[in-house]
Amino acid sequence: MTRPLTGEPLALDLVNSVWVDQGRRLDQFDEPHGLENWLADHGMSGTTADSTAVRTALLRARSALRSALDDGDDGPLNDVLAHGFHRPGLRDGAPVVATVTDDPAWLPAWTAAADLVRLLAERPDRVRHCANAACVLWFYDVSKNGSRRWCSMEVCGNRAKTARFQKSHPRR
Repeated sequence: MTRPLTGEPLALDLVNSVWVDQGRRLDQFDEPHGLENWLADHGMSGTTADSTAVRTALLRARSALRSALDDGDDGPLNDVLAHGFHRPGLRDGAPVVATVTDDPAWLPAWTAAADLVRLLAERPDRVRHCANAACVLWFYDVSKNGSRRWCSMEVCGNRAKTARFQKSHPRR
């Protein structure tokens, strides 16, 4: 089962590559072609790195991102970020920024980790966990008034509305 694209920033889409469906934990990277699809969805396919090494780096990065978001533990995230850096420069007089990693397999993982740092630098209050206690997904609130509560209104939001309705209208 492949999950739909969340449309979230890269970092949160990596975090959300694990989800719960009908009480069952699913991992996109355990699915056939899951890694390749995730990389392609984010314009990172065609890497010359070994796919096993890329998967291992992404799993470490995903765990580090979750530790930072769930527990406020930034040590594992900083360990991932230690694998690379941005190098500013000029090309034909125009500014460019190259991402340099110590191993090509770390490029997708490092890019996702750096994206979380960017999100937290810009609007940390907009990086949120879904209000559904049974949901494991995170989202970046881009609503005008910053009041989004659910990873998806169609799924978790509707479940909450239905539960609220059923509680206020008990069956007789």
